[in-house]
Amino acid sequence: MKPAPFDYLRATSTQHALEALAHGGEDARVLAGGQSLMAVLNMRLAQPRWLVDISRTEELNTVRLDNEAGQLVVGAAATQGSVEWRPSLRDEVPLLALAFPHISHFQIRNRGTVCGSIAHADPSAELPLALAALGGDVLLRSTKRKRVLAADDFFQGMLMTAREPDELVEAVRFPLQKPGERYGFAEFSARHGDFALVSCAAVVTDNTIRLAVGGVADRPVVERWPHLQGDDLRTALNDLSWKLGAQDDTHVSATYRRHLVRQLGWRVIEEAK
Repeated sequence: MKPAPFDYLRATSTQHALEALAHGGEDARVLAGGQSLMAVLNMRLAQPRWLVDISRTEELNTVRLDNEAGQLVVGAAATQGSVEWRPSLRDEVPLLALAFPHISHFQIRNRGTVCGSIAHADPSAELPLALAALGGDVLLRSTKRKRVLAADDFFQGMLMTAREPDELVEAVRFPLQKPGERYGFAEFSARHGDFALVSCAAVVTDNTIRLAVGGVADRPVVERWPHLQGDDLRTALNDLSWKLGAQDDTHVSATYRRHLVRQLGWRVIEEAK
């Protein structure tokens, strides 16, 4: 299929993009990498009247360290590849370094943007999961205001976020590695590069465990525990597997998804220990 007709605008600056979104409102969509959006347009699941292209907006194509805040700040036009291939990423945000190889294929990561994946809010996607696990946040901007939302508040449901129609996801911020934190990441899919049936990310210290699960509920879910071990950890993982409300679908049964939560959850926590 082909997209429904739309008007195309290539933004030359952030302000230019914000003015276009303010003008277009609910009839406007942002194009960055287009790896998710173009499929949606081709299937006519979205039929915007305006497409605002920010991919060549240099001021949005940034990846920088904010050492004072302890964050890696990724601009709206920065590709996933530009973050993945940072030589220092494994020391800055190790969980991202673990997650990137699981995201589709390198050709997609070369074009797709980090903020685009966050804005798309697919519950099976790796970057929203990593942002939620780390407790990162999203910078939203319109012609009227700027605001910052924690990942838990930004993700509202399947493909749903707290972004208003006139707002641009200007950047996302991933917390840098803290002393004593260790990380694990794993997912299960039919083939490498397919959507994850279940994915898990763990952030572990000597006193706490933070486990994020994707692909089961309608958004990434983060569970926090003390440093459980053995049967106590297995019981907590089993309780979580039921809490997520897994359902049967054309890919796997709810029973198998719960099994994956228990197995992958145990694996990433042990990996992080």
